[in-house]
Amino acid sequence: MINAQDIKIGTAIRMDGKLYFCIDFLHVKPGKGNTFMRTKLKDVVNGYVLERRFNIGEKLEDVRVERRPHQYLYMEGADYIFMNQETFDQIPIAHDLINGVDFLLEGMVVDVVSDASTETVLFADVPVKVQMKITYTEPGLKGDTATNTLKPATVESGATVRVPLFINEGETIEIDTRDGSYVGRVKA
Repeated sequence: MINAQDIKIGTAIRMDGKLYFCIDFLHVKPGKGNTFMRTKLKDVVNGYVLERRFNIGEKLEDVRVERRPHQYLYMEGADYIFMNQETFDQIPIAHDLINGVDFLLEGMVVDVVSDASTETVLFADVPVKVQMKITYTEPGLKGDTATNTLKPATVESGATVRVPLFINEGETIEIDTRDGSYVGRVKA
């Protein structure tokens, strides 16, 4: 059990039978009344975000979670098979538990978050920024760079990303896996 004032970003708590991660918090001390914590909690299972206020001193059930690096090996049916980098154990992870799954490549190392007490996988995070080669895009027209126009491009994982017109097939770009947006061109 932890006190409400001990909640920080990344703290995992169990509330109403569900597991939540704190993604934002604010310690509020109004002019009148008691001090409280205003938090934003993300449901691990379905990804919903809810705002919740806790009075200072309120007891919460904390959950110990572990982040471990796992390497993506291959896909088997609907599951993705990952190998623990420390113990070399292989575990299957469902498609919907992987954040940024569209940008997952074989051999990529991801962070797998699991409940330490039950060893169940909660979710897996692909790195925030990845570098990928463009496998297909329409050629850009010369001199068509004055406007901020984007075109679709397919990267090596099969995902489609919107890129500027000057990007050509075969170039390597950096992608933000949270929203699938183009970050920049990678210098060779």
